[in-house]
Amino acid sequence: MSPVRAAAMVVAAVFLVVGILGFIPGVTTNYDSMQFWSHDSTAMLLGVFQVSILHNLVHLAFGVVGFAMAMRPGGARAFLIGGGIIYLLLWIYGLVIDLDSQANFVPLNNADNWLHLGLGAGMVLLGLLPTGARAETGVVRH
Repeated sequence: MSPVRAAAMVVAAVFLVVGILGFIPGVTTNYDSMQFWSHDSTAMLLGVFQVSILHNLVHLAFGVVGFAMAMRPGGARAFLIGGGIIYLLLWIYGLVIDLDSQANFVPLNNADNWLHLGLGAGMVLLGLLPTGARAETGVVRH
């Protein structure tokens, strides 16, 4: 398995685990206050990251999509770089909106914002790993 495919599978697995943990009371504090989407959702994954049902579903979807795309080196690269760019955009969004406004529908808090920066940058960098494809006499192997 190529490094980029392995990285995409690990990232996808982390997204699935985080999505599942977001629905587990105790792991997610203030679980009873969780909203579908709203800055009023005060549920906190690991007591730090503000989550909602939508936020958890997005993590689960990223995990499923990541596993599907990781089946091929090009798909793995696209998942990591594309997903990383999405998370970098989400980081910027979280910085420019008022976290106490309706614009914060995901919802996000400062811990989420900085995690999204690290996650986005990390995913883009992982997307630059070798695919394992090698050109020999005009034939590319995967």
